[in-house]
Amino acid sequence: RVEHPAGGYKKLFETVEELSSPVTAHVTGWIPTWLRGSLLRCGPGLFEVGAEPFYHLFDGQALLHKFDFKEGHVTYHRRFVRTDAYVRAMTEKRIVITEFGTYAYPDPCKNIFSRYGGAVDVAAKSCDASEKPLTVCPFSLLRFFSYFKGVEVTDNALVNVYPVGEDYYACTETNFITKINPDTLETIKQVDLCKYVSVNGATAHPHIENDGTVYNIGNCFGKNFSLAYNIIRIPPLQADKEDPMNKSEVVVQFPCSDRFKPSYVHSFGLTSNYIVFVETPVKINLLKFLSSWSLWGANYMDCFESNETMGVWLHVAEKKKGRLLNVKYRTSAFNLFHHINTYEDNGFLIVDLCTWKGFEFVYNYLYLANLRANWEEVKRQAEKAPQPEARRYVLPLNIDKADTGKNLVTLPYTTATATLRSDETVWLEPEVIFSGPRHAFEFPQINYKKYCGKPYTYTYGLGLNHFVPDRLCKLNVKTKETWVWQEPDSYPSEPIFVSHPDALEEDDGVVLSIVISPGTGPKPAYLLILNAKDMSEVARAEVEVNIPVTFHGLFKRA
Repeated sequence: RVEHPAGGYKKLFETVEELSSPVTAHVTGWIPTWLRGSLLRCGPGLFEVGAEPFYHLFDGQALLHKFDFKEGHVTYHRRFVRTDAYVRAMTEKRIVITEFGTYAYPDPCKNIFSRYGGAVDVAAKSCDASEKPLTVCPFSLLRFFSYFKGVEVTDNALVNVYPVGEDYYACTETNFITKINPDTLETIKQVDLCKYVSVNGATAHPHIENDGTVYNIGNCFGKNFSLAYNIIRIPPLQADKEDPMNKSEVVVQFPCSDRFKPSYVHSFGLTSNYIVFVETPVKINLLKFLSSWSLWGANYMDCFESNETMGVWLHVAEKKKGRLLNVKYRTSAFNLFHHINTYEDNGFLIVDLCTWKGFEFVYNYLYLANLRANWEEVKRQAEKAPQPEARRYVLPLNIDKADTGKNLVTLPYTTATATLRSDETVWLEPEVIFSGPRHAFEFPQINYKKYCGKPYTYTYGLGLNHFVPDRLCKLNVKTKETWVWQEPDSYPSEPIFVSHPDALEEDDGVVLSIVISPGTGPKPAYLLILNAKDMSEVARAEVEVNIPVTFHGLFKRA
């Protein structure tokens, strides 16, 4: 086990300045000539405004990063996303909009009446799954808060960046996404998803099909004010060049296990024929949510609670027909942030997940005070947290009542089981594909373009050691063989796989990751390029500035 007594990981959570123009990186090794394009990544870059600190990992203001590759040369650029949250914080020199774990105190110069601006009428409608769900959202939960509480929902787009048609958007998990210019990193405009489709928010992990179709999930009001989850579809850019967002639609609605408490959802699974939604016991308490916004000092984190008895419910829908499968899949409690991949095989759905065991919310351990603590304290905290495990679940699609009491999984290559119980639920037990004490395989990536939703062999992940990212890992999901890249006092980010243009095999290509190594002299950060076959170093491109933590991103080919 690698230790981090020097605490170099603290540099991941330090404020940096943006750059006025790209800087040239110093390359050692040889950059493949075929690697042409940009690595775009998002993360927090401003961890305080004046004397006011942000408290949670997901609160710092969004910084957009870009490494450009051209003929073996590399440049690095970064700009803050000009969200409302950022611009107003800069203008007023204080935190103006409440973030995930940080409350924005009202402006002391304004009294309560000028803040809330009087009463507002809201036309409350619900979208009924039996009718065609409303495409436009006349009544969004988040809008409800802003009307009634004077609360403004954050647009701090620090989590991911993804394409819609020819456009690129930086996003968080609210109803606001931010259109950016992928070449200059300039902010173009804020977009409110509620204006297009009936969701209160959407995840930062949409699925993008090869034709450009975008699928995402978000919660919404379903029948008679119950909460539900809508899968939304944004079609690819058409010949008319109209913004595809205008053609967004709801394709299917999943029910909620508790009508007033939607589960936190961070990602979902997609194959060519099915959509998989995993409903975990981490719940958003709507009543708490409504009341806490009027409480002095409350933020989003205060509205989560765990249902200690429900375990996990898995839901499946037919993608093309938009029809729910009437099967109640159940398993024991875990947190889930990232799906690895999902595929179909002979009447089964194989669902590979990065789980955290138990019902306690993992985000409770991601306050900056925890993450910036000295190594021994970091370890002590992580010992108490839910434990990570990469798992494979197998969901039988065809259920015969005659098989009650039996394991329905007949695939030869997995130990995962699915047992039909007398109450007609199907109880799932997983096959463990990666497990190490307080060592997570997280931020999983695959050869997405060719293998998303299909049988596959390899996934690449960021290794978290007591929540500290200290290695990159390749995993063979069939044999469980692993390959690791790791260096002392070096802290990598999510590995992005880039396929060789003439690839013959699934792992022909490179893996890209931003690494900080604060202890090693004048160049505290670099872009690392690994051979995706054996995780050996191909090249690195060093820069003379620190780069704080990034969460997700993509490679945009030139």
